[in-house]
Amino acid sequence: MTTALFWHPSCREHNMGAGHPEQPARLDSVLVALEADAFEDLERVEAPRATREQILRCHPASHLDDILGSVPENGIVQLDADTSLSPGSGEAALRAAGAAVAAVDAVMTGKYQNAFCAVRPPGHHAEPQHPMGFCLFNNIAIGAEHAVAAHKADRVAVVDFDVHHGNGTQAMFARKPNMFFASSHQMPLYPGTGQESERGVAGNIVNVALPPNAGGEEFRIAFEVRILPALRDFKPNLLMISAGFDAHRDDPLANLNLVEDDYHWATSELAALADELCEGRIVSTLEGGYDLGALGRSAAAHVRALMEA
Repeated sequence: MTTALFWHPSCREHNMGAGHPEQPARLDSVLVALEADAFEDLERVEAPRATREQILRCHPASHLDDILGSVPENGIVQLDADTSLSPGSGEAALRAAGAAVAAVDAVMTGKYQNAFCAVRPPGHHAEPQHPMGFCLFNNIAIGAEHAVAAHKADRVAVVDFDVHHGNGTQAMFARKPNMFFASSHQMPLYPGTGQESERGVAGNIVNVALPPNAGGEEFRIAFEVRILPALRDFKPNLLMISAGFDAHRDDPLANLNLVEDDYHWATSELAALADELCEGRIVSTLEGGYDLGALGRSAAAHVRALMEA
């Protein structure tokens, strides 16, 4: 079994306006980095659209219809101060969610050992009824619910190392004891959620808040002391990763100081635990990361660790 890269050209066509940090060039920076010789064995798969049924497991019909119905024929429609739609946004959002679903299918059936979804728009801020924080649909939660519905996964875990707390994923999982969500993130920082006291209905939410200017040492301690032990206790059938790379020291939107090796280390640690708990099954999907060079290098380090698993 190998590692697969799920993506679709339509994810380039979502455009929130000149100067917006969540720009099409983000996807290109990741794809270019993954063209290096080290990734010649990475299998590339074109993502399908997520179906209405798949999205409705996480979002009500009103949310889905409002998003797709608001996509303009030209120009840009603003949804909130940070999030907007362009003519290509609907297709991009359906492909981004569909990548997570297709990757879950491929990994749960044993076609691939693990998978990385290089997609945009990102998803982890999207709450059940609210797009926000550059996110339209919650890609990783849609994938997780698909694992339960289509593959009878008893327990699905999501680990989120984006610098911003994944409030949307937490909102979807907090009352579901069969779902686990762990997040390391900077605090204080947008969106303001992710206090360590937020624990979920069954201790299934684990938040580790890092102070501004924290670096690799604090990040690794968060994993070793809090996240990995809780993940081991949860014993998931599938491990998913919200892979945001905006905790990098070069990123303009936050103040943590991670480097590429920190992402490689975290991914390797998660892969080792996945080998122990769920036959190595991992599905990762791209979230943030806004310095193009740091994003490409960090995503490459992440995928390299998946391929080494």
